[in-house]
Amino acid sequence: MADEKKESIPFIKNGTSAIVTKSPLPADTPLSSKAGRGKAFRQVMASFIANLGTINTGMAFGFSATSLPQLKSANSAIPITDNEASWIASLSAAGTPVGCIVSGYLMDNIGRRLTLIVTEVPLIIGWLLVAFAQNVPMIYIGRLLIGFGSGMVGAPARVYTCEVSQPHLRGMLGALASVGVSTGVLIQYVIGSVTSWNILAGISATVPILSLLTMLFLPETPNYLLSHDKREKAESALTKLRGSTCNLEDEIEKMIAFKEKNHVEPLKSPREIIKALMSPSALKPFTILALYFFIYQWCGVNTITFYAVEVFEASGAQFDKRYLTISLGIIRVIFTVVGCVLCRRCGRRPLTFVSALGCGSTMIILAVYMYFVHYWKQNGITPMHSWIPVASIFIFIICCTMGYLIIPWVMIGEVYPTQVRGIVGGMTTCAAHLSVFSVVKTFPYLKHALYDYGTFALYGSMSIAGTVFFYMFLPETKGRTLQEIEDYFCGRTKSLKKNSTPERA
Repeated sequence: MADEKKESIPFIKNGTSAIVTKSPLPADTPLSSKAGRGKAFRQVMASFIANLGTINTGMAFGFSATSLPQLKSANSAIPITDNEASWIASLSAAGTPVGCIVSGYLMDNIGRRLTLIVTEVPLIIGWLLVAFAQNVPMIYIGRLLIGFGSGMVGAPARVYTCEVSQPHLRGMLGALASVGVSTGVLIQYVIGSVTSWNILAGISATVPILSLLTMLFLPETPNYLLSHDKREKAESALTKLRGSTCNLEDEIEKMIAFKEKNHVEPLKSPREIIKALMSPSALKPFTILALYFFIYQWCGVNTITFYAVEVFEASGAQFDKRYLTISLGIIRVIFTVVGCVLCRRCGRRPLTFVSALGCGSTMIILAVYMYFVHYWKQNGITPMHSWIPVASIFIFIICCTMGYLIIPWVMIGEVYPTQVRGIVGGMTTCAAHLSVFSVVKTFPYLKHALYDYGTFALYGSMSIAGTVFFYMFLPETKGRTLQEIEDYFCGRTKSLKKNSTPERA
């Protein structure tokens, strides 16, 4: 009764009370009742199309793994040195953080949809430059543009997905970006093993072309349109995204009421933007997610991705390394999909704990086995039980994909205020890729200083220690609306639990 009374109070704008027509409501609100939900198929299709571009991020990761050996071979049309190979591999990472910041700015100024369309342009140009490259500088420029475009696509894809989907679908659909990345890695591993590097680049260009064409048919998100006082367009967009099964008027009125209550208006001056970024509702979740990404990357996941063959060799595994690498890519895709489903059913915190403890324990087991491999080699003893490192790495990837690889990316689109969701989402994606760079770049140096076993023991310890941080600070956003999450970080509610109560002044 208290909630109904609260929702019936008209909001005030410019001294004029809004006219509110009160009608009887069912026991459950339309958004929480299955009967009042929008059509899932429309939300799934919109989210799927928005996340097509994220396949490029995985492609950027996987391209160098199969292409560099071909370019370095004696019969290569464009022979390269080891130094040039390192630049080809790393230039995409150099462009990614810049793309993250640019897309964050664009999202809040030209919209989520148009930003997703613009991001495909550098990706198309980049892949075509590599495909038709006649010299090394053309490959350099292409890789830089691919990295820039991959950085641009991450945040808008996730923000768009979370803003167009309802709470009961948001966790699962928000994880589609992670499926896209895993799929991109697998595509490069498989196609790259049977074709040349320039044909692989040409095939890769079809993904951003398809993404650009399909995005033309999607509407802008209602949240963005309402923040720019475009109610009619927001209602039209919501109709396309929900269909006739949803109480559209109720959902749009709740969005407007939230906008009015929190004075959600477009930010115009740099001073307003900085003030909004420094507010608790933006700074608190940014700190949590930036540290989440740091812990997640320092569990060693991208060390395994970038140096898969080398890690398998160092571990003492006695199986075919190419077969193991492709199998690892397949496992990553399968369990990312499983993680999407579990994200809807289990929530963010439980899956994070599975990753933190699972990744930590498997890395420590791998480190112990590597220590014995080091001892056996020094004493001329044949390594035993070579299935242990393979099992450890595969279980590590399974645990990682079900939580670490999904949850923080989903939360980028959930936890930030509407006004700065674009720019702070871009900043978070930038922090994530800087964490990727830090762990991948330092791996060779750590190997030299701590040996293989010491390095992986460090990764495992970081993940297990991160469990304490996640337990204390990571909120559970499953099933909560974007407005409820923002209220929590602003301090207007004490927690995100179902029975949370507003803070009193």
